[in-house]
Amino acid sequence: MRAYERFLNYVRYNTQSDPSSTSYPSTPGQLVLGEALKQELETLGLETTIDQYGYVISRLPGNMKHQAPSLALIAHMDTSPDSCGKNIKPQIIKNYAGGDIILDAVQNIILSPDVFPFMKRNIGQDLITTNGHTLLGADDKAGIAEIMTVIEYYIDNHHIPHGEIMVVFTPDEEVGNGTKYIDIAKIGSDLAYTLDGSAVGEIAYENFNAAAAVVTLNGISVHPGSAKNKLLNSISLASEFDLLLPKNMRPELTEKYEGFNHLHNIKGNVEKTTMEYIIRNHDRHLFASQKESFVVAVNILNRKYGAKTCDVVITDSYFNMKEKLSSKQEIIEIAVQAIRDTGLEPIIEPIRGGTDGARLTYMGLPCPNLGTGGYNYHGPYEYASIQEMDQAVEIVKRIIAQIAS
Repeated sequence: MRAYERFLNYVRYNTQSDPSSTSYPSTPGQLVLGEALKQELETLGLETTIDQYGYVISRLPGNMKHQAPSLALIAHMDTSPDSCGKNIKPQIIKNYAGGDIILDAVQNIILSPDVFPFMKRNIGQDLITTNGHTLLGADDKAGIAEIMTVIEYYIDNHHIPHGEIMVVFTPDEEVGNGTKYIDIAKIGSDLAYTLDGSAVGEIAYENFNAAAAVVTLNGISVHPGSAKNKLLNSISLASEFDLLLPKNMRPELTEKYEGFNHLHNIKGNVEKTTMEYIIRNHDRHLFASQKESFVVAVNILNRKYGAKTCDVVITDSYFNMKEKLSSKQEIIEIAVQAIRDTGLEPIIEPIRGGTDGARLTYMGLPCPNLGTGGYNYHGPYEYASIQEMDQAVEIVKRIIAQIAS
């Protein structure tokens, strides 16, 4: 079975994670997919477990006389809460000729290379798109499908030498909790790769340092008819707070190594408003400076309007894995050579986000990230290339062959 065929099955499962949930995993749909993946792996002949937290872990034993390093292949089961993830209706555009792809003619929802110029690299390929009303789920069900296809290949071709391969599917990566309860000892591998990138041929070993900031503004509610010099509107305070942050550090104004502060949720009324930000920067010192800018803004408002008007809680999420991988370049070189052996030129770019690999690297399992052939994640313009998914499978097979040699 090709990877895209598995992928079309997996996207039927609604596995959106929920940042406001107090359970783990944050949504029950992830456990449903996890159980299905466990059953699929067992059907292939592998002993597989799924624990109370939803981690699916499976092992394909090595088949060589000499011992090779143990490799873990990792992908996450959840999809982003940023866009609708249920009732996904994928469509296949065969032999994409370039130009616009109409996702919904009635509502004029169009996937266009004028907006997404990288689509030109997919001309001649078969593309899987949404119908314009949901995300697709290639992040990261494309990665899951590719890993499962690799495992099936080695089971069907048991004469081909390979070392031990561990398969790990995680929940809640999209809400920053993908490795929160993982038992690294159960994986027991020497090196790993997450399949959670975008264009096939990507090899990423730099990611953002990340933090979450929750800002609370406390106002004073007074009848507007008698509010002069009394009312303090927390909604207005929220706007004032946001304007105190560096204006050039919004995500829509940044790229490559530029960090950002992203206000992604706000709710409130006159008396109380809560703002949720994510803070991102590849550079650890600039990252610290960004966090300090929030504290400075809080102090300004409290001096101006009184103590306890404003408060912020900042929580670190993950750190740049480059700091740990700089001494393990051989893992990068293996992937680079595998990409070249597949006939592609490696795309080495920093991740403007994070992966389970970042946390796993800090936990002692070096884990760079590979592209899967998916694009425009987290929204209705998401799509995946069938041919690139096949190439991603081939890259992993060549990585395994190098490790076994």
